[in-house]
Amino acid sequence: MTKPAYAVIGANWGDEGKGLAVDALSASLASEGKDVLVVRSNGGAQAGHGVERPDGRRHVFHHVGAGTFAGASTHLSQFFVAHPMLFSAELFDLRVLGASPRRVTIDPRAPVTTPWDMALNQAVELQRAGGRHGSTGLGFGETLERHERGPKLLAGDLWVGGLRGKLEGIQNVWVKERAIELGIDLQNSPVSGVLDGSLPVIDKFLEDCDRFLQSVELMDDAGISHNETVLFEGAQGLQLDMDYGVFPHVTRSYTGLRNMLEIAGEAGIDVIKPLYMTRAYATRHGAGPLPFEADGTIGWADIVDLTNAPNDWQGVIRHAPLDADLLAATIARDVALAEGTGIEIDAGLGVSCLDQLKSIGVVGVGGVQRQVTRDVIAGELAEIAGLPLRLSSYGPVRERVRLACYERNAATVTLNCV
Repeated sequence: MTKPAYAVIGANWGDEGKGLAVDALSASLASEGKDVLVVRSNGGAQAGHGVERPDGRRHVFHHVGAGTFAGASTHLSQFFVAHPMLFSAELFDLRVLGASPRRVTIDPRAPVTTPWDMALNQAVELQRAGGRHGSTGLGFGETLERHERGPKLLAGDLWVGGLRGKLEGIQNVWVKERAIELGIDLQNSPVSGVLDGSLPVIDKFLEDCDRFLQSVELMDDAGISHNETVLFEGAQGLQLDMDYGVFPHVTRSYTGLRNMLEIAGEAGIDVIKPLYMTRAYATRHGAGPLPFEADGTIGWADIVDLTNAPNDWQGVIRHAPLDADLLAATIARDVALAEGTGIEIDAGLGVSCLDQLKSIGVVGVGGVQRQVTRDVIAGELAEIAGLPLRLSSYGPVRERVRLACYERNAATVTLNCV
């Protein structure tokens, strides 16, 4: 039996506190003398996992694992979509904060976003106007569309010759065909200079790729568990999973255990301990259904959200009481994916933003909203989900996190009961 891997998975529509959970777990494992490797198991740069420190440092992690402040390394798996245009800027921001990752590796099979994927995404979303799908505009879905139907660009391709030729093929053939398919008006699109080749896109992108190569090493997913303790970091949430969610308001990836199980199988990991995260209320940033949605904000919570600012692509974040039955059913469906894999799952629930509740919170149970006092809401959610409550957060930093069955000290929490 190998040492277990840990995981943080969003149980809703994203923005559940995954960054805080990864930071707290990474610090806890490190306090036991473990070298932690955060493995990004899905998504790409469109994900944003915020981490704060008591000294005022704050970063929203896009590529790099959210355990970086706690000293963790990062691995970008075969299911992570790399974005060289944005990667170097994130590393620079982390250096300014004194929090450069110890090491960043990537599986050579990981898809790579190009400038044209990003431009196609933005052009079609702009044309949708009021019918937008809730995209972030960073080209994630378009990258996977090209990866599945057109010319692939993989992380491993960045390390070998012929990259310019691959890019010219994407620009001269795929982009034109895809623009026609999407009905994009190249004459009048705000991003027409990228799509029609009138801007020197390839030269600039090659510079981005060179900087990416200087900071990242190739490593197969099979090598992740050799020397470090693995912590899978999921992106988005189970309600945005392309199999679970309500189309078209989904992300183009598997947001729960599915990818983690495949990576674990390659790496020889036979136990995963997923922590399913939810806020004490529900949020959705982008279009799509939200049960019990509030008209504006919810009056029983003082919501503070520095990560999810209003933007042109997703609009304003929306709030609602948490549907506890939906939460339980969604987690159970994800855990069931491990059946027949030979990988043991030891799942728990984490509840964030408890400090934002006033004395009374509201939870949806059996289709009815009912009031629950703040001091018991996390326990009731865990009971309905049929899971142990393993994390409760009462503030934006790891020092305000409680891990059930774990002892705490002034600096962090320890995992001696995991």
